[in-house]
Amino acid sequence: MGCTLAYKILREHLISGDLRPGEEITIRIDQTLTQDSTGTMVYLQLEAMDADMVKTELSVAYIDHNTLQTGFENADDHAFIKSVAARHGILFSKPGGGICHQLHLENYGIPGKTLLGSDSHTPTGGGLGMIAIGAGGLDVAVAMAQGTYSLTVPKVLGIELTGALRPWVSAKDVILHVLKEISVKGGVGKIVEYFGGGVGALSVTDRATIANMGAEHGATTSVFPSDENTEAYLGQQRRGGEYVPLSADPDAAYDEILRVDLSALEPLAAMPHSPDNVDAVKNIGRIKVDQVAIGSCTNSSYTDLMKAAAILKGRKVHPNVSLVISPGSACILSKIASNGALADLIDAGARIIENACGPCIGMGQSPRSGAVSLRTFNRNFKGRSGTNDADVYLVSPETAAVSAVTGVLTDGFAEGTALGISLPEIAAETFERKDNFVVYPPAEGGGEVVMGPNIKPFPRGNALPDAVEGEIVLVAGDNITTDDIMPSDSRLLPYRSNIPYLSNYCFEKIDAGFAARAKKADGGVIVGGDNYGQGSSREHAALVPLYLGIRMVLAKSFARIHRSNLINSGILPLVFEQHGDYDKMKAGGALVLADADAQIDRNIIIVNDKGTGAEYRFLNTLTDIEKRMIRAGGKINMIRQGD
Repeated sequence: MGCTLAYKILREHLISGDLRPGEEITIRIDQTLTQDSTGTMVYLQLEAMDADMVKTELSVAYIDHNTLQTGFENADDHAFIKSVAARHGILFSKPGGGICHQLHLENYGIPGKTLLGSDSHTPTGGGLGMIAIGAGGLDVAVAMAQGTYSLTVPKVLGIELTGALRPWVSAKDVILHVLKEISVKGGVGKIVEYFGGGVGALSVTDRATIANMGAEHGATTSVFPSDENTEAYLGQQRRGGEYVPLSADPDAAYDEILRVDLSALEPLAAMPHSPDNVDAVKNIGRIKVDQVAIGSCTNSSYTDLMKAAAILKGRKVHPNVSLVISPGSACILSKIASNGALADLIDAGARIIENACGPCIGMGQSPRSGAVSLRTFNRNFKGRSGTNDADVYLVSPETAAVSAVTGVLTDGFAEGTALGISLPEIAAETFERKDNFVVYPPAEGGGEVVMGPNIKPFPRGNALPDAVEGEIVLVAGDNITTDDIMPSDSRLLPYRSNIPYLSNYCFEKIDAGFAARAKKADGGVIVGGDNYGQGSSREHAALVPLYLGIRMVLAKSFARIHRSNLINSGILPLVFEQHGDYDKMKAGGALVLADADAQIDRNIIIVNDKGTGAEYRFLNTLTDIEKRMIRAGGKINMIRQGD
């Protein structure tokens, strides 16, 4: 049988291990990216490894998350990242340049390369035929220092696309359909690879939208072929010489196949409060809308904004709607400014905000209490918008723009003609390469690191003790997100470099007393349900519990990146062998894993209830490298020990 595209690229980068599902491999990493929300911690860790110049072909530090500067904290973090970037040979992208994934797609992504990023939506690069993986910050720091990354080989889910999208149906509807089919945990342990005749009907930015939201179904990454559309896109970015044709073998063997007829899709929306809670817009009905937001790394491309401008041209945003638009890059903003589309948006009553993540991460533009907000973003977790009782719906730019005009959720495919709105073909454009927002490092590196008073050392784990024990300080449900564990909004984002301060807010949305209880218990054990730790790659969701003394998390299953972040921090993640045992876990109970060093070499790990003596069995899913990390008390400790 033939080879998948994903395995072709992995094989080309293989350093050690067998390229078979479930096996542990180490691959060469060509490129890395960081953003400022996770980046400060990444660069503190890079400094802690006494690294010299980066070992990658290219590493870029983007500033796109914490761009509201209402105090010194964010600006200090930016200065710190800029100084470390210069010291280690890393490009620095200043605030205002745009969103990291859109910028990387425009300027640096190359078919067939590997990219590791400290942001869960790094798989956006899969739209260009890259193996682009989101990871915890420490994994990215190690990739910069050593040029490598270790992972368990995923299975490959092939999604065969046929047909072509109809007007008013977009790439956002494709990925919402996939999420509806496979759920927010359907991609765990898999790479999603798109193939088939329908792929040619999708532009690179369409593919990037789909690959971007592959993070929402838990996939390691998503990847598209590199074909004539890829060549055209790179040509538009004046990077035609970097085009490489890539595809799976015609007889490639996939572990699973999902078939999607693009021509059968219709406008969809993800309803509150999960990206897989999807239904057709026409079925949801014409609900009143208070806010519409167009942008984010998912839908802020030139084509997305031009479609929105075409719908809004000559019309007015409904009096009851606040429409906010955040372009994906300065290059895109410059282009729509020069061609008149920006004026069309402003004349319609749109609010134009900085080229940054902004509302997607709760950094400004929070809706009013009880509001309905339509967003072209990738996540609609409860409270993520900054308003806990808001209902956030995820939609395409077309659906967002037409709904901003009508004031209600509107199916453009069904109602666009009656409204007198037709969608034009967006002409291909060539973009000037601009580096106005890029600071290049000195060739020799070096220089002083600038560190403001809000930047505190990150916590380090301790070597594995003879017994891991503690009080159960929280029993949480299914699909706990990293937003639940460590809230992310304009109130707390400025403190991403201050773990002691953040620790006061750990799990506050679920249990406001958690932090105080963990401190009183001198740490303890967290119990979670299915898909524990889904969502963002932020390792703060592991570092803050570590600071609070947590040494063990028990769950029915873990999201990939969070599981890795726990291990990197020296926190032991264990999976219930019998899910029924989860129901026996009670807050306040005391558990002990005795003879820990010996037990982590066994397939089944036994944890006992110290009060009743009851025995619970857990699956040991640790790889050999992960066992060494747990024994050392985390990845940094392992590296410094020379292991």
